[in-house]
Formats: sequence, structure tokens, C-alpha cells
Amino acid sequence: MRGSGGLASRCSAFGVKFEVMSSEQGVYDRGEVNKTLALLASRGLTFEKDSALWLRTTDFGDDQDRVLRKSDGTFTYFVPDIAYHVDKHDRGFNRCIDVWGADHHGYIPRMRAALLALGYPRDFFNVALVQLVKVVRAGEEVKMSKRSGEFVTLRDLFEEVGVDAARYFFLMRRGDSQFTFDVDLAKSQTDENPVFYVQMAHARLSGIFRNAGREPGSVGGDISLAALTHEMDLELLKKLAVFPETVDRAARELEPHRITGYLEELARLIHGWYHNCRVLGEPPATELARLALARAARVVVANGLTLLGLTAPDRM
Repeated sequence: MRGSGGLASRCSAFGVKFEVMSSEQGVYDRGEVNKTLALLASRGLTFEKDSALWLRTTDFGDDQDRVLRKSDGTFTYFVPDIAYHVDKHDRGFNRCIDVWGADHHGYIPRMRAALLALGYPRDFFNVALVQLVKVVRAGEEVKMSKRSGEFVTLRDLFEEVGVDAARYFFLMRRGDSQFTFDVDLAKSQTDENPVFYVQMAHARLSGIFRNAGREPGSVGGDISLAALTHEMDLELLKKLAVFPETVDRAARELEPHRITGYLEELARLIHGWYHNCRVLGEPPATELARLALARAARVVVANGLTLLGLTAPDRM
């Protein structure tokens, strides 16, 4: 990982934790580059041409062979990158997911070819591409420039809008799609703010149990779902039932935005149910069934927020 110094501590405040940090220099210092070159050579995958060392990536789907060591004796970035993935594999991982900027899309075929050449399964190497983010404040785009050194950091964003809002906004779109981060929307406490809307659903459900004077976990016993007669009871019940399927698909397809989309749809149903289906003071069977439904909805909202690394507040 090039330029990894200090990254772990900065990301920790955002709720992103690294178990192992590997710098490019560390890959060289540990001898992994030479080990990888020897491994490639032992498999007959390298050749000399024009005083440079090349890798036969065209044999594994790349559009051209790639230079490993240039004619001046220095290595290309490709070499430590291969070595880093070899180290991942050697440490026992059977799946590697790289997060790259969209401008590195063309680098994927050569890296995949190198790992296929080493005999790794095709599904070992996966890449999630992410686009640059446009930041908008007060309806105006915040101008950023690499040339002048003017930019908005991730820390700038989450210190201004809060970690929950920042994380949610980044997760609610596909990483490879264009994304505009509206600072004012992220800070607002209105139904237009999706993270506020979802967290408010959890707070409202928690409020039902405060008003009832009981803990959600105390709801149980002989609950009759037949007592849930309102159309909104059934809509909410059906939506809760598809949560496991939603999580499974999001994990398989590396698409966390499926969970944010689900939570927003669920929150809409919860808010509608809250306003139209009275819980307390109904006939005992209906009250108990709706308390059970409220408890189930609260659990699902909390689980969804937790999966995204967000909090599930009981009051807002």
C-alpha cells in the first residue's frame, strides 16, 4: 500500500480498522519482491528483452506483456503490487478485494493475468472501483485542485457532518458511480436526510417501548399474527422477511448500497405504520402482536445500521 503512513489512525476515527498495514517499502524490506521474481522465473513466466525483464501476461488474458524490471535496473510498480498479493495468498486468504480509483481500471487485466499465471483461482482477485466525490455546500461545488493543493479531506467531512452521516452517504451509492456529497443535506435533521430518516425510525420504535414501560426483549409469549389485520402491518412484516436475502446479496455482489436502499424503504414503512397503526391501548392480542412487530422492526433496523458501521439511537 503506497503512502500508508498514518492512514490507520486517520481511518480509525471514521470507523475503518486495519488489522495489517503493508507499505510498499515494507514489501521490499521483507524480501517479498525478490521472492516473487524468483517464483515467476521458476514457472517460466519471465523473459529478457531490450535489457528489461518482462512477464508473459499475454498468455493469461492481458493485451500485452508487461515490464517488471526496466532497462535501468529499477522495478516497475507492478512488481511490488504482485508481491503484495502473493503475500496475501501466502497468509491464507482465499479472496482478495482491492479498492481502486476508477482511473486504475486498465490495471486490472495485468494484475489478474499475473495472479492467474501464478496459479491462483480466478475468483481470488477482485477489484471494487470507486469514483471521485464532488462536494457541494450551500448549493455550490467546493472546488478542489491537486495542482494547487486545495481539497476536502475525509476528516473534514466527517468532523463537520458526523461519522454516521458521512459513512451513510458514501455507502448509499455504488462506488463506481458519480457521487455528490451534499454537506448541508448530511447535516440536516429532516426527512430528506436519509440517515436521519432511518435512525429516526429506530428511535420511534424505541419510544413505543418507553411509553409501554417495558423492554423490547420482554415481548414474547403467545403472539397471534392473525391479530395484525391492518394492511400496513402486513407490508411491514413482509419487508422484514427479506432482510437476510438483502444482506446476502449485498455481500456476494460487494454492494453495500443495497442495505442502505433497503433501510430507507423499511424506514418509510415504519414511519407510515407508526402513524397509522396504534400499538398501545389496542385489544390485548393486537397490542401484543404489534409490540412484537415493533420489536422485530427495531432489531432489523439496528442490525442494518450496525452492518454499515452506524449507530442506532433510541432517542433523537
